[in-house]
Amino acid sequence: MTTLTDAGIDDRQENRTQHLVALDIDGTLVDHEGNMTDEVRDAAQAVIGAGHDVIIATGRSLGATLPVVGHLGVTRGYAVCSNGGVTLRLDPALPAGFEVIDRVTFDPKPALSALRTRLPSAKYALEDDRGRFLSTESFQDASFGSDAESVDFEEMLEARAVRVVVFSTDSSAEEFGEAVASIGLHGVTYSVGWTAWLDIAASGVTKASALEILRDRLGTPRELTVAVGDGRNDIEMLQWAGRGVAMGQAPEEVRSVASEVTGTVYDDGAAKVLRSLV
Repeated sequence: MTTLTDAGIDDRQENRTQHLVALDIDGTLVDHEGNMTDEVRDAAQAVIGAGHDVIIATGRSLGATLPVVGHLGVTRGYAVCSNGGVTLRLDPALPAGFEVIDRVTFDPKPALSALRTRLPSAKYALEDDRGRFLSTESFQDASFGSDAESVDFEEMLEARAVRVVVFSTDSSAEEFGEAVASIGLHGVTYSVGWTAWLDIAASGVTKASALEILRDRLGTPRELTVAVGDGRNDIEMLQWAGRGVAMGQAPEEVRSVASEVTGTVYDDGAAKVLRSLV
């Protein structure tokens, strides 16, 4: 597998002035119905045209990330998927237009076993080390980017995971969060979403950890990094960035770690940040 240290020509540049701009997708570039406005797209293309490095950084898996990358017109550079578990290098000269240059896996068995005991009626899905999605109860979500393959829970325990997703239809977001906290998951990184939704990655793996590797590779000074996001899985990314911007509708715990707060996704808040860079 290609690694971050040998993929392509070294991107380091002396006296670099371009920004590294990390953008979440859901709730940032697109609304919760999956719609992106022309203003957001035009603002992103203006930033790309100005020579800044625009990096999509999302909880979505590869297949669900690529259409957004294409819609924005990002053809070169990098993208971070699966909350930092998968990193892509984008290059139109590649046969598929991209290649996976990093995929961080972990053993999901301890976390899944503990969660199953506490949340027996929840739905479970797992992205494995080959990019497949394995799921229970025909669990399917747009963030997977591919059809999930229904398997027994026991089979899921034996896979090598990049990302594990847990969803409960029987709990409120607050009840679900409390249940997850009571389990005391160890050896993984996790975040609870807007609903009764849990995303799990390898220990120490976040959007920020993947972006830091790319920042170092690109040679971008920390003060020239910008990140925009709205979810709990964006907290580390907003803290990492020299300028971390929370969307207006973000929960208080997300807004509290940001350098600033922009408008909501329905007010084209991300576009306002992007326009400030050109």
